[in-house]
Amino acid sequence: MDNRFKDIIQQIKLSRTLALKAVNAELINLYWFVGEYISNKIKQSEWGDAVVTDLANYIQTYEPEIKGFSDKNIWRMKQFYETYKDFPKLSKLLREISWTNNLLIFSRCKTIEEMEFYIQRTKEEKYSKRELDRQISASYFERMMIGDAILSPAVREIKNDISNTFKDSYVFEFLNLTEGHNEGELQRELLRQMKNFILELGKDFLFIREEFKLIVGNSDFYIDLLFYHRGLQCLVAFELKADKFKPDHLGQLNFYLEALDRDVKKPNENPSIGVLLCKDKDSEVVEYALSRSLSPTMVAEYKTQLPDKKLLQQKLHEIFDGQADK
Repeated sequence: MDNRFKDIIQQIKLSRTLALKAVNAELINLYWFVGEYISNKIKQSEWGDAVVTDLANYIQTYEPEIKGFSDKNIWRMKQFYETYKDFPKLSKLLREISWTNNLLIFSRCKTIEEMEFYIQRTKEEKYSKRELDRQISASYFERMMIGDAILSPAVREIKNDISNTFKDSYVFEFLNLTEGHNEGELQRELLRQMKNFILELGKDFLFIREEFKLIVGNSDFYIDLLFYHRGLQCLVAFELKADKFKPDHLGQLNFYLEALDRDVKKPNENPSIGVLLCKDKDSEVVEYALSRSLSPTMVAEYKTQLPDKKLLQQKLHEIFDGQADK
């Protein structure tokens, strides 16, 4: 790019982005107004339910240039308003994501907590409709609420909030792996499906390289997958194990982290973090193994099929009910 025009181009792009945001916010404002108006009229018995169909027909007949106001969409506007009218703190957030994503969230989510979770994530991660739909199907909310990631003491000392950075389990249903897959097949498929892998990890993860080479003494070592996390400002090493977690797996990962910090990490970056990704794990064994680890590491399991959403929701209710009884 000709450097003379760089500032102009940046300002044009910024203005276009701000304009699109303003248009989207105004559209959400309109749908909120329509939903509120109809809801109040019906509640006050001034109008019957049939008025929605009458309004849609009127618009189609006398104002055909106005699009998007079928009876089905108008009912959605009413539902949209009635869903969020008692939660003013969400009002601003709703206007920062698209109407399409708003529809997806309040039509598929069961509780206001789940809706707030996906609204916030959609805003932060800039999910497309397809990406958001996948996250809901993969029970992202339930997994984050239930998941109690077992972390080494060194990870817990990190000042940054990592509660939304790493998960206790990851879902790789997009890989279509057979049950008897090995680590090489897992690695190849993750690389081939890197876009979906990043979606599951979180968009702050930047992929650096597979089989990242470390030279220590006269020997060569290779990290399965190396990432950089923008928010934590550190390298993140993923080691893949296509079997159940074993305590001795951590020794290899700790060694890699030490080599990264000595030879690869830049002075302004934070200590590297390691994630051991296993097909299965015994939480008690993991807790014992990590309790004296001096390196910032965690152990997570991966699943190659979408979780049973109803079972996760049931478990989540049991947890919340148990907390309420205390």
